[in-house]
Amino acid sequence: MGETQVTAQEGRSTAGPSPIAAEAAPQAASASSTPPPAPGKSGWQARIRSLRTPGRPRLWFEILLIAVSYWLYSLVRNAVPEQKAAALANADWIWSAEKSLGLAFEESVNHAVNSVTWLIVSMNYYYATLHFVVTIGVLVWLFRRHPGRYAATRLVLFATTAVALLGYYLYPLAPPRLMNGANFIDTVLVHETWGSMASGNFKNMSNQYAAMPSMHIGWSLWCGLTIFALASAPWAKILGLLYPTLTLVVIVATANHFWLDAVGGMACLAFGYAVSRVWYGSLPHRLPKWVPGAAKVRLTGLRAARLPRPSSEPEPKPEAEAGAESAPEAGGESAPEAAGARRS
Repeated sequence: MGETQVTAQEGRSTAGPSPIAAEAAPQAASASSTPPPAPGKSGWQARIRSLRTPGRPRLWFEILLIAVSYWLYSLVRNAVPEQKAAALANADWIWSAEKSLGLAFEESVNHAVNSVTWLIVSMNYYYATLHFVVTIGVLVWLFRRHPGRYAATRLVLFATTAVALLGYYLYPLAPPRLMNGANFIDTVLVHETWGSMASGNFKNMSNQYAAMPSMHIGWSLWCGLTIFALASAPWAKILGLLYPTLTLVVIVATANHFWLDAVGGMACLAFGYAVSRVWYGSLPHRLPKWVPGAAKVRLTGLRAARLPRPSSEPEPKPEAEAGAESAPEAGGESAPEAAGARRS
């Protein structure tokens, strides 16, 4: 009825176009002539938006990413030319600058701690091992307990390390233990501590003139701030703050860094946090603890299964069996008509 218009002409009915169809035709024509949106643009925007949304990390991918990233970091760091003359000149300038500030205390700390054998040997092993062990431990903890914040916090670490490589290339710096004319003690050589790449048998495997910035401080401060911001136990927060503080004492006591190297590490970490803040739109500790949606769905399902039905809500009535309503009409008469027929 809505598609044709019937008109009477000389006793015959003719079908003409319906007014509704006639009105819809131009609209359909204009719609078909409208060019489709540019392909790929919305897809790329959605892809970028998904990358900027924290997701659930995958274990195999994270292990591969960390292994490849550290391999590239070591490769690039050790590929930086060992500009010995420039590195020693920069070390002399740093030492003079600290003296002018009245804060050239590294030599005194180095000699004082070196006089206690068990303490300096412990610090040598601390410098050689905890730099990696604690950092990996914090990554594992984030992966298990804070998956929604893992990617953003990991990005801080990666961006910090990447900008440090630029510092190694642009500003070669000799550590205090390698300075000419200084009285610093190379504690690894003196006490024959095994395992350090700063001195001894492993020194040829690492660039000895890449002291600025200090990634021992950059990584340890990343660990400490992450633990302090996300841990719930007060003792854990305290340990988080103590770890970078103790690391600063260690790098100075072992004559591996100036305290100004630590300032450089802090600046790199600040850059890392800025990159993560721009990419994810928030600092890592302010993001949701769990991946948005995953845990919420499970929790909602559990609550829905456990909540009893309110007493004020009536029980649902069972549906009528099929054919129950059509039974009175089986004989072709309704119930009142059948009753009237019996009375008559």
